[in-house]
Amino acid sequence: MIILLIYITIFVLAFLFVKHVIGRLMSTSADFTSLKTVTFGDESAVRPNRWASVISIVTIFLLWGAFTGSKWAPIHAPGPFVGDAVLTYTLEAADGSTDDATVTLRVHKHGEAPELPEVEAGGGFAKNDVALVSAGRSKTVIFDKNDEAKRKEGAKIVAVDGKPIAIGTAVSVDAGKVTLTDKGALSITPPGGMQMEPIWLPPPEKVVERFGEISSEGYQGFTLWEHLGYSLFRVVVGFIFGALVGIPLGYAMGLSNWFRGWFDPIVEFMRPVPPLALIPLVIIWAGIGETGKIILLFLAALWIMAIAARAGVSGVNITKVHAAYSLGASKFQLMRHVIVPNSLPEIFTGARVAMGVCWGTVVAAELVAAEKGAGMMIMVASRFQLTDIVIMGIILIGVIGYGIDIMMRIAERYLVPWKGRS
Repeated sequence: MIILLIYITIFVLAFLFVKHVIGRLMSTSADFTSLKTVTFGDESAVRPNRWASVISIVTIFLLWGAFTGSKWAPIHAPGPFVGDAVLTYTLEAADGSTDDATVTLRVHKHGEAPELPEVEAGGGFAKNDVALVSAGRSKTVIFDKNDEAKRKEGAKIVAVDGKPIAIGTAVSVDAGKVTLTDKGALSITPPGGMQMEPIWLPPPEKVVERFGEISSEGYQGFTLWEHLGYSLFRVVVGFIFGALVGIPLGYAMGLSNWFRGWFDPIVEFMRPVPPLALIPLVIIWAGIGETGKIILLFLAALWIMAIAARAGVSGVNITKVHAAYSLGASKFQLMRHVIVPNSLPEIFTGARVAMGVCWGTVVAAELVAAEKGAGMMIMVASRFQLTDIVIMGIILIGVIGYGIDIMMRIAERYLVPWKGRS
């Protein structure tokens, strides 16, 4: 919640700064072009603000670094407590007598192994104790290991630092949060701060180090580029087959009542079914090899491309069709010069959506019995809690997917320059 509030605050401040400061410094002369206005909602007139893009990416990395204690971040969120924490518990014996003892926790950084601090045992039936715990973790202290009054004899802890406590309840003290477990032992959690543990979210430099390591040494018997290459190959092949079938199907549905009536129930039935739900069926039909994965990606792209082509045909301006017929155009000429050009923008939009769905599907498909691929790499790393490899794989998948989308935008710009024009 705190990270979200910080992100929203940075967004608002960056917007005001770019609009009122950068905008004035970079303002152009008031010529005819600069004074030209557009209708609100004109998507063709909206272009991404480059300043916003740069600030957005920098903000994400700064937040990532700040809340993971990264060496690359100029500022850090408060980290977990490191040092010696002391608390006092009150032990009540079976006869009702009480005695106090202290527990000294030496909280150390993850991966370190410091020596236990030396403390005197004390003269009562409750003895002082010591323990080691990693920063951000919890430690269960079984007090009667060295106390003379035992739990099996009816002894129990009734207070921590003077605050009453019972089984299943927790109190907050200077040493952190203390809970009395169902067995009557002390579960102590030192102050954790606001930084994430490396096992949950490693800092950016650790992910970069892992990228360099796997790039040079490989992972699970294959190089990083082989893993990514196989995933990309599966996506491209599945998408191409889906487009080769889906686009003609969409054209047929957009041009023929019979085809529309015949295939519309099938397409509309399959469209909301997530590709991941088809994995068990595809495995039964085609096995766990490459064929099954490509079939799954083919199905992921097929319905999207069919709907995009159908929408493109249905969205052709009828006045253009009438104009073509009035000029004596044949059906083939109408298809070649009117239907196809005017439907291409919708098809390109559908292709970008389908490619994104295929990328998401291939990772899930590779989670099931794959020897190589980005999804397989992420799955194996997650089993061993190698979060840096998991995040590295996610970033690489996103970068490749974004790169493909950029290439498709460029292709659309050159192949369909009339998009957004009447």
